[in-house]
Amino acid sequence: MLVKTYCSAVFGISATSITVEVNVTTGVQYFIVGLPDSAVKESIQRIESAIVSIGFHMPRQKIVVNLAPADIKKEGSVYDLAIAIGIMAASNQIPTAELHEYIILGELALDGKLHPVKGVLPIAMQAKQDGFKRIILPIENTEEAAIVEGLEVYGASTLEEAVKFLIGSHEIEQTVINVQEKFEFKLNGYDLDFADVKGQENIKRALEIAAAGGHNVILIGPPGAGKTMLAKRLPTILPPLTLDESLETTKIHSVSGHLPNSSSLMTIRPFRSPHHTISDVALVGGGNTPQPGEISLAHNGVLFLDELPEFKRSVLEVMRQPLESRSITISRARFSVDYPASFMLIAAMNPCPCGFFNHPFRNCVCGSFAVQKYISKISGPLLDRIDIHIEVTPVEFGELTEERASERSEEIRERVIKARKIQERRFKQFPLIHSNAQMRAKNIQEICQLQEEGKLLLKRAMEKLNLSARAYDRILKVARTIADLEGSLDIKNEHLAEAIHFRNLDREDWTG
Repeated sequence: MLVKTYCSAVFGISATSITVEVNVTTGVQYFIVGLPDSAVKESIQRIESAIVSIGFHMPRQKIVVNLAPADIKKEGSVYDLAIAIGIMAASNQIPTAELHEYIILGELALDGKLHPVKGVLPIAMQAKQDGFKRIILPIENTEEAAIVEGLEVYGASTLEEAVKFLIGSHEIEQTVINVQEKFEFKLNGYDLDFADVKGQENIKRALEIAAAGGHNVILIGPPGAGKTMLAKRLPTILPPLTLDESLETTKIHSVSGHLPNSSSLMTIRPFRSPHHTISDVALVGGGNTPQPGEISLAHNGVLFLDELPEFKRSVLEVMRQPLESRSITISRARFSVDYPASFMLIAAMNPCPCGFFNHPFRNCVCGSFAVQKYISKISGPLLDRIDIHIEVTPVEFGELTEERASERSEEIRERVIKARKIQERRFKQFPLIHSNAQMRAKNIQEICQLQEEGKLLLKRAMEKLNLSARAYDRILKVARTIADLEGSLDIKNEHLAEAIHFRNLDREDWTG
């Protein structure tokens, strides 16, 4: 008897519905076809043990399982439950009347228990798009699937529960969640706050500008100056995620298996901080089975690279293209996968190997050549892609013991949101541009026009600092953001001067 059940395969952050065709005929062998990988081929052993453990029988006949379309590689254990249900239906152990309405997925243990799987959100979204009415999956994944409205979600903890539900002898309560309520409830769930940071007002100002315009930042300063502490608090002043951004971010974390167990929806902006020993593939994504890298996991959030010169040069260089295009394409012989990678980069570094070059009261033991060599570990093209270079100096004792409360993240965020709303109106006709940092050359010419005095000021800075054309664009973008924060229609000289001030690594005294 031929029976069809339905599952789904994830590619990138999208899913494709898979038809699981099971045919039980005369014979004694089991076959799984349709380009399965080892995990799928091994599923027959798990399925047999699980079926027997719940009191049903595995047919001692020829069983052919075809996963269609057959030209797409099937990977992982997500197909276990759909194949098991198909085998039991094809051998007349359970009814088949309503199977066409369900997407069925889950990994089976030998005792019939269901284990959670990755990529449930894109699977559920594709199931709704393809016209399926219901989905059966492991109970741990139900809240994630229930984010998709218009799809009935049923969670089972074992194969036996799923089978009894399909037979009609056991009721499973449909999982329903209020997405908007859940989204808004956890929208500001940050444990950190800028009020915790004593002093460093100029760095807070730089990060406020960066947040307001979506600009990349590099912090240069000695050990213990507070670079990491400041960087970790950057997400707390960024505008809250929109629901669409939240769903897109959740999809990426779902397919990579990084979605927190306590949450089915990403409601706060991600903050990723990989160690400097990270590989190229782990940063940008890839592998034999392409997975999102750190730059995609930081999508709609912040990627923090601490001790920037300690990263391998090849790792930093592969990040140059995604910084511009805000996406990454991973190509293989048979297919290619696109992952979004629109993130804010914040990097931190010591100014020299010993860490005390330009320190106000400690002497640097590095020679000028050592300082130059250390700085040159970061290529010019990468530095050009970082809009704001700011020097972090140690906090004095008086500031550390000061009892006056610092400005809270919530207050800074209000100004950032106000500036972002100005940018939303400005770029309304450009669907791919959401902030000043994403402006293209043509936009810069139209939006960042200068008065004659401003042109002369920028010309002198360009000549003195020997800036590249890309750095010129970066200065104009930052100046436009500073003007937005002040609610100014025009870029004034003081806005331009402050933007030029944020190019510390272009100064001659940083060449050693």
